[in-house]
Amino acid sequence: MTNILRLLTRPVVPALAVLALSAPAFADTMLPLDAPDPYGSYLAGAQALKDLSGSDAERFLRDASTTQWSTPQVVQRTFVADLISGDVDRAASTAQHMLDLTPNNSLAKLAIAATDLKDRRYRQVERDLANLPTGDFAGISAAVIRAWALVGDGRGDQADAAMDKLGKGGLGDFLTFHRALMADISGDSASAVRLISQAYKLDPGAPRTIEAYARILGNAGRFDDALVAIKQFSDRGLGDPALAAVGKVLAAHQRPGPYVANAQAGAAELYHAVAVALARDGNNDLAIGLLQLGLYLDPHNDSIRLLIGQLLDSANQHPSANTYYADVPDDSPMHLTAAVRIAQNYDAMGDRPEALRELTNLAAANPTSIDTLTVLADMLRRDKQYDKAAGVYTQAIGVDSGTRPGDWILYYGRGIAYERGGHWDKAQPDFLKALQLNPGQPDVLNYLGYTWVDKGQNLGQALGMIQQAVKATPTDGFIVDSLGWAFYKLGRIPDAVSTLEQAVQLKPNDPQINDHLGDAYWKAGRRLEAHFQWNVAASLDPDATLKAELQKKQASGLDSATASATAGSTATVTQ
Repeated sequence: MTNILRLLTRPVVPALAVLALSAPAFADTMLPLDAPDPYGSYLAGAQALKDLSGSDAERFLRDASTTQWSTPQVVQRTFVADLISGDVDRAASTAQHMLDLTPNNSLAKLAIAATDLKDRRYRQVERDLANLPTGDFAGISAAVIRAWALVGDGRGDQADAAMDKLGKGGLGDFLTFHRALMADISGDSASAVRLISQAYKLDPGAPRTIEAYARILGNAGRFDDALVAIKQFSDRGLGDPALAAVGKVLAAHQRPGPYVANAQAGAAELYHAVAVALARDGNNDLAIGLLQLGLYLDPHNDSIRLLIGQLLDSANQHPSANTYYADVPDDSPMHLTAAVRIAQNYDAMGDRPEALRELTNLAAANPTSIDTLTVLADMLRRDKQYDKAAGVYTQAIGVDSGTRPGDWILYYGRGIAYERGGHWDKAQPDFLKALQLNPGQPDVLNYLGYTWVDKGQNLGQALGMIQQAVKATPTDGFIVDSLGWAFYKLGRIPDAVSTLEQAVQLKPNDPQINDHLGDAYWKAGRRLEAHFQWNVAASLDPDATLKAELQKKQASGLDSATASATAGSTATVTQ
């Protein structure tokens, strides 16, 4: 998948330029200054698009378009707003007008083709997407959608030939997955097994590839082989609700059915894959637009629904995200995942008590769900309910005996809860167990190494562990801070100063890191710089957790104040 990600994401900036999504270009060249109403609506809509607020963007840009319906940039943005908000039929209508103004807009053609594919007008889809170049994500998508239209029209052989031709351009590995799905629903079981086996070999760690592989093998009666693939995935400590559901069917020696039921669902799967690539490159607006096309074509695709919610969450659009999570039906394998995300969003919106109440209820109803228990334990730990958190981590560990590689995170989380709760005798074995399951894990190396340094234990080994963590994550300011603080505690002041200066550059707004640098400056005899750094720390300390200690340092330096000793390990908890 690496090659396809590069191919899909490289042309994104030109694609967005074609869509004219930058407000300044339009503001400077298109709207006259004597048109304040559409101008203001346009700017508000452009900002809403940037914020991934689809409904607001659609409302403002519709207002702007009432008087600017012949202005390409307004129409283009209105189309994108329609698409992001999920109004695909309206987006397709806007796209028709957009093509009158800008005839070569590929995304507009994809939206129109989606409505034709939805209505099974397969030959019209071919005409909609004819002659699009395959040099960017839109052209690649169009070529695969055309092939899916051929499958829908009962011309599977032509679809495979088209995909084979497209694959010669360097996309063969990526297309193998779709060729397998096309063969499967075309009734060519032998080709489906052969192709999905190739796709699985190329990408054995992707849950969606594993599910398709297991389904196709299961439909061919190879239940045991399918179950082996699922078990290998779960043995790594990874969970996937859809895979678990398929595994139950296979264990009963029942055929699980196809991964995609029809050409529409196959096209939706394509949009899911392309959207993931775009999101990884930071193009969340375009990714949501394609996901909406996918959800329009396959309304039962809860994976797409969850991904839209996740992208909205990344933009702090939590209420909107929750509407997508709430639409996941009760009988879906993804329902529990969606319910957990809704609870997490209560916390993100400032209502932690409600979040904890929801998560506690979900955990009680699903006592073997490691994911649910882990989210609950993590939130209890963030709420400083350390003993309760440790108990829930213990429950999660007990679900599968805590022996899978992925279970390192449970021991790490419980170790933090124990350490914060004052039970170092219990915490240390958990950190060591986490490293046994996942040797070299930088967060664990850092936490354990720092704590040893802070306690004056195993100093040589501890410093080496922190240095290993820094080598693995050299741009993590918190871990670099731990190394600097370790140097400080070991009396290596010049090394402490240079390392903590680097940490401050990486995380300039962290009060504790600035406090540490002030301490190191003082020990190095750089008193003015020390006071400056402590002042910075005080200004960045919203909860005043360092206030009393900083006041002592400002009054008398470190001569009558104890340098803070709660750095690295506390600041580096990101799980």
